Amino acid sequence: MDEAYRRHLPHLIPHGYPLFITSVLKGAIPRAMAERILAERRRLEQEPERPNESDEERRIRHHKMILAFTDRFLDEGHGPTHLKDPRAATIVVDAILFGAGTRYELYAYVVMANHVHMLLTPIWPYRKLMQGIKGYTAYQINRLQNAQGRVFWQDESYDHFTRDTDEFYRVIEYIERNPVAAGLCARPEDWPYSSAKIRDRWPRGEPYR
Repeated sequence: MDEAYRRHLPHLIPHGYPLFITSVLKGAIPRAMAERILAERRRLEQEPERPNESDEERRIRHHKMILAFTDRFLDEGHGPTHLKDPRAATIVVDAILFGAGTRYELYAYVVMANHVHMLLTPIWPYRKLMQGIKGYTAYQINRLQNAQGRVFWQDESYDHFTRDTDEFYRVIEYIERNPVAAGLCARPEDWPYSSAKIRDRWPRGEPYR
């Protein structure tokens, strides 16, 4: 059964589909940038219709453009960058891998300085598994960095379900190339906090075991 809920944005989590999830540190997208994202979304909504493009195809294309627009900003390292700390990044990686196979099927992930991308298919209810990852990592990293009580994650995560095999593999490529696109390394496998680092024992497209 599909899972639907609303926080600041409406979410529809279709059962059985891999989800492309982006979680952002609190304050990494300041109000001014949020307003720019909203303005870009409104601009896209006003663009002329394309021949032979369905409403759903238009919505998906716009979503991808907004994601890329936001990601470019995040990759510049604005706002808090608590995950630059290798110990903090390792806590997040370990938490992501911990739930694989029991709470969700995991296909890809990357931990950046101020955000995390994951591709997974939920087994547990989506809200519960995200609360588990965010709650545990926030507690452990705040304790590590002597910042108890700090609001660590933005409460809203951004999610998009992949609709076919081609999109599924494009999302894996997008996630694992994020550090390369940000100029942090030459090859995806050079980034230590990414599924690309362990692809020699984790075939692409297969769930992590």
